[in-house]
This record gives sequence, structure tokens and C-alpha cells, in this order.
Amino acid sequence: MSVKIAIILGSTRPGRNGEAVARWAQEIASQRDDAEFELVDIADFKLPHLDEAVPASMGQYANAHTQEWAQKVASFDGYLFVTPEYNHSTSGALKNAIDFVYGEWNNKAAGFVSYGSVGGARAVEHLRLIMAELQVATVRAQVALSLATDFENYSMFKPGDHQKAALDTTLDQLVSWTKALRTVRTDA
Repeated sequence: MSVKIAIILGSTRPGRNGEAVARWAQEIASQRDDAEFELVDIADFKLPHLDEAVPASMGQYANAHTQEWAQKVASFDGYLFVTPEYNHSTSGALKNAIDFVYGEWNNKAAGFVSYGSVGGARAVEHLRLIMAELQVATVRAQVALSLATDFENYSMFKPGDHQKAALDTTLDQLVSWTKALRTVRTDA
């Protein structure tokens, strides 16, 4: 039984660099036979600023948009987050999307592909803390794309050859951890 991993595009900004990055990750991931990968664009869900009255940890989602998002998140065994770095953190849109649900994230694994002036490293550090609270195991490897060297004119994505190897390592770890956590999800 194959595991399903979402490649979550974590930016909604017009003209975002993340779309090209997510499609690159999806293209490379789709060549693998150890998991199924699906690109999930948070912009498609049109989530408003968090508007649920009850905390997500209660699992009582009142709004149709939350229920749709919860169903999508729950359908995956693991996640590869594609995140920009804005002001030394992840995007507000991604943080908002994460905060809408809780149990749907639990006992799964996550990896990261980030981009920014320092490769998006600080965005990933914040996401690791958030994932820990959601009971998501994060893998050590990550892809850190520099706006200065992996993008032409800071906008046209042209990753260095070494970035594919970084993505392959991240995916290797993510698939392995995702499969290992299957037993935790089954027992829970």
C-alpha cells in the first residue's frame, strides 16, 4: 500500500516564486515509485483569516471551507511544505492554513523546501516548531533555495544542480518516516 504525500504550496502572493518551486518538486517526486505525490495549493481553498470559534484541537469544524480543507489534509500520510521566507518566518497564509485543523496533521511526517534570501531557513525553523505542536515528525534534510543563486533576477526559478540531490534526500527521508508513522496512526 503506497503512501500519499501532499506537496503543499504555501504562498498565495500574486506572482509568487513558490509555484515554480512546487512544480519542480512535484516533477521530481512524480518519478519515484515509493509514494504518490499530489500538489496542493492553499490558494485553491480560499481560506479566510481563521474564523472557527472552537479551537482546531477539538475537531469541531463549523465552516464548509474548514471541512473541505480538513478532508484534504486528512487524505495524506505526509507533507512536503514549499514555503517562502517572509520577515524571518513562513508566510501568514501557510500559518493560517495550518492553524485551521489539528487532528488531521497528527502522527504524520513533513519535509520542507524553502526559498528566500537565506534559503528560507528561518521559515523552516518556525515550521518545525509548529509541526512539533501538531504531532508531526519533521525530517532533517531540507531544500534551501537562495533567491540570489537559484533564481534569475530573484524571480525566474533556475535551481542549481545540487538542489535536485537535496530534494532527493529530503524525499527519501520523508517517505521513510511517513511509512514508519503508519503504525502510529493505525494504533492511535
